[in-house]
Amino acid sequence: MNTDLSVCAPSAQGWAMINWSQVQQRVKKLQARIVKATQSGKHGKVKALQWLLTHSFSGKALAVKRVTENLGKNTPGVDKVIWSTSKAKTNAIASLQRRGYKPLPLRRVLIPKKKGKTRPLGIPTMKDRTMQALYLLALEPVAETTADRHSYGFRPERSTADAGEQCFACLAKGKNAQWVLEADIKACFDAISHEWLIDNIPVDKTILQKWLKAGFVYQKQLFPTESGTPQGGIISPVLANMTLDGLEKALANAFPQAKKRGWKMNMVRYADDFIITGYSKEWLEEEVMPIVIRFLAERGLTLSPEKTRITHITEGLDFLGWNIRKYHGKLLMKPSKANIKTHLDRVREIIKANKTAKQMNLIEQLNPILRGWANYHRHIVAKKTFSWIDSQVWSALWQWAKRRHPHKSARWVKAKYFKTRGDRDWMFTAIDESNKHKMHSLVLEADTSIRRHIKIKGMANPHDPAWKQYFEARRNKQRTKLTLRCCRVPQGAFAEA
Repeated sequence: MNTDLSVCAPSAQGWAMINWSQVQQRVKKLQARIVKATQSGKHGKVKALQWLLTHSFSGKALAVKRVTENLGKNTPGVDKVIWSTSKAKTNAIASLQRRGYKPLPLRRVLIPKKKGKTRPLGIPTMKDRTMQALYLLALEPVAETTADRHSYGFRPERSTADAGEQCFACLAKGKNAQWVLEADIKACFDAISHEWLIDNIPVDKTILQKWLKAGFVYQKQLFPTESGTPQGGIISPVLANMTLDGLEKALANAFPQAKKRGWKMNMVRYADDFIITGYSKEWLEEEVMPIVIRFLAERGLTLSPEKTRITHITEGLDFLGWNIRKYHGKLLMKPSKANIKTHLDRVREIIKANKTAKQMNLIEQLNPILRGWANYHRHIVAKKTFSWIDSQVWSALWQWAKRRHPHKSARWVKAKYFKTRGDRDWMFTAIDESNKHKMHSLVLEADTSIRRHIKIKGMANPHDPAWKQYFEARRNKQRTKLTLRCCRVPQGAFAEA
C-alpha cells in the first residue's frame, strides 16, 4: 500500500515541483505511527510501518534532500559522484530501490587527533548516504522511544548543554554524590559487534548487514570490515546510541534499592562518553564497573584504561570540554584547560596563516570561531575565561599588526588597526569595502552573556505527537532568546548606551 500517490507526480516534473511541506507532513505522520506501535510493543506493526516509510516517495525525497543540502554535499565517495543538479536529484529518488541494492565500499580518510593520533572516517557514496538517510527516517522514531533518559549525544532536540545541566543536577547539592566514574569506550565506532547489531537493531536486517560488511578503500586497497559501524555514515551515530541504550536500565536492575539506600547512582551519557555517580569509590569500582564492563562486552566493546577513572568531585573531572569541580562545597563548571588551549591554538594558527591577509578577511575568519566557542560555554561559569581569552587574542593580533609594519611606530599601528567605538578603545575594526559606511569589529567573547540552560525533559520525544506542544513552546522560547541576543547593543557600542 502506498500513501504517497498524491505526491508522486512531481518527481516526473522535476525537483523544484516537489511540495516539501506535504512531504515532511507525510513522513512525520508515519514516524508518529511508528512511535505509537513501539510504545505498544507491536513489533510486527513497527516493521510494516518502517517498510511503508522506506518505500514511500516522501521518505525517498526527504532523504535525497538531506544528503544534497548538508555540509558533505560536495564530498564524493569512491565513485566520485555528487548530485548537484535538479535532474540528478530527481533521478536519485527513483534509484532508491531495496531490490538489487548493493552498497559500495567507503572511502577512508584519516582525521588528525591529539598527540599525533588519527581517527578513521569512512565516506560512503551519495547513493549509500541517501539509503542510510532513508532508513534512518524509519529507525529514529524507535531509537527516540527506547533511548536512555539521560543520553544526549547525536539526538534531535538535545545538546551538550542538556548533559551539562544534568551533571549539575546530580552533583551540585551537598547531599549529592561525591564520587564519579568517568568512562570512555575504546574505539567505540570501530569495535561494535556486527552480530549484536544485526540481532538487536530494529531495521531491515538485509540492508543493515550490507552496510556493515561493505568494507573500505584506503590508498587504492580494499579492506573488509569485521566489526564497527561505518563512521561518516548518516545512520552510524544512531546505531552507536542504540548499542549503548539500556545501560541505565542495566544499572537500575542491578541496584534496584540504590535510591532508598542512598547510593546516589546517576548516569549522564553523551555519545560514547559517560559518567556514573556514586556514594563511594569502592562501590563504583567493585560493583558498578563490573556491570558496565559486562554490558559493553556483550556488544563487543571495552572501556579505555587510559581515560576511565574514578574521581572525587573536589579533584574535578573534565567532561564535554568542561571542568566540573567543587570548591569549598560549591560546584562550578568552567571551560577545561585542554578545551581553552585547543581553542586558542586554533585562533593563533588562523592569525599566523594570514600574515598578509586583509584585516577584514581575518575578522571574517575569526568571528565565527570566537562566537561559536563562547556560545558553547555561555551556560557555565565562563565570564573570566572569556575576558582572559580576549586578552590573549588581542596580544596575538597586536603582534600580527606590528609584524606587517616593522618600521612604523606603535601609535601609527594602533591608529590603523585598532579603533575607538563608544567608550571602548582598542577595538580590532575594519571598514567593509563593499559599504564604506559600515564597520566590522572582532567579536569579544566577554560580551557573551551567561545564561542558565533549561534542560530538556528526559522522556521528551520529538516524534511523539503527545510532546508536540512541549517542543513548540521550547523552540519559541529559544527563538525569543536568540532575537534578544541579536538585538542586544554591545556594551560601549555608543557613548550614551
